[in-house]
Amino acid sequence: MPRLVLYDDAIARGFEPFACTRPISELVAGTRLIRERWHLTLQPNEGIAFAAGNRLADFDEDGAVPAAGVLPRGTIIANARCIPPIPLDISRAGARSAACTMWRCDGRLAAVRLREPLDVAELEDGTKTLDEVFAGTGAIGELKGWWVDEVWDFIRHLPAQLTADIAAFVGQPSAHFSGPPAHASVLGENPVLVDSAIIEPHVVFDTTGGPVLIERGAHVRAFTRINGPAYIGRDVNVLGGDISACAIGPVCKVRGEMSNTIMLGYANKGHDGFIGHSYLGRWVNIGAGTITSNLKNTYGTVALWTPSGVRDTGMQFLGTMFGDHVKTGIGLRLTTGTVLGACANVYDSMPPKAVSPFSWGGGSPYSTYRIDKFLEAAERMMSRRHVELTARARRHLTSVFSGRWTAETDET
Repeated sequence: MPRLVLYDDAIARGFEPFACTRPISELVAGTRLIRERWHLTLQPNEGIAFAAGNRLADFDEDGAVPAAGVLPRGTIIANARCIPPIPLDISRAGARSAACTMWRCDGRLAAVRLREPLDVAELEDGTKTLDEVFAGTGAIGELKGWWVDEVWDFIRHLPAQLTADIAAFVGQPSAHFSGPPAHASVLGENPVLVDSAIIEPHVVFDTTGGPVLIERGAHVRAFTRINGPAYIGRDVNVLGGDISACAIGPVCKVRGEMSNTIMLGYANKGHDGFIGHSYLGRWVNIGAGTITSNLKNTYGTVALWTPSGVRDTGMQFLGTMFGDHVKTGIGLRLTTGTVLGACANVYDSMPPKAVSPFSWGGGSPYSTYRIDKFLEAAERMMSRRHVELTARARRHLTSVFSGRWTAETDET
């Protein structure tokens, strides 16, 4: 049985275009998945599961396990919208948390340890709050992290999270990072941490705004400029360009100009084109010359489509939210605050500010991408990265297709 369950509450389940395909704990915040951040913080001995309803029961990615049945006494239930900091001493984090029965972050209840067993069915619709879960009495742990109350908060908090995460890695007793090679140029006083990555000549690291972390297996090619704070993950291929305040997840390919953007993993932006203040889900493919706008020409705040309607984000800079498996055509232009639903394939004309999942075409109104054709294309794409589209993943994506939402918005 899992000893830690990450719970998608009703708010988290509205974080489209991601919530229809994945639990929120399987999104990256800063340099790590939310699941990985909680694991580093509490270090449970018997694994981690997610509770996001039966709609995601067949979600199939490494390390992601749906909770089921009755959770025993002592299980920790954590709100997946709480982003705990990476501990400054990971080796001692588990011992410090062992005596706690609840955890707070920024004055709000973030996690509780069950005093009595709890049926996962009570978490099915996301309406149960942690305040309603019966916890034992004991020490209260304080987490100096972040809350994600809106989907755009992942972008809002990104620079601060990158800076804090990389600083935490620097201080680990087991830290094994080296500095950049002598042939790279480094500007600024913040560190550049490299873990068995290839850094070609004529690469510039500008750490004036924050540190840079390059993970094992990454390859940064000549004539790339990386401006901190920035994170380049495992087996990422940076082909050139200007990368600023970004978190690039594993096995991604990037080229061109990017700023304040998260790539969850296994995504491809192998050509020129600007992507700014955006979030790219897993298996996204960006066509050559696709460009996002992240600033209105009025310099006002950006509105974003949500399942509860179009809302003002209060952010002056915000680009596009790309759901899992989104594909864009060459030269596509995306306006500020665009939402592209999971598995959409859009090209030619500038899309409206919200596009429904599994949309297909060169402009509104879009056709619906046939699920059999989509699965064929997804299997071919994933096999190029040596990842299998399993029978379980097929069931999951077919379920997403059956329950897909419809974007109701004007185009202003």
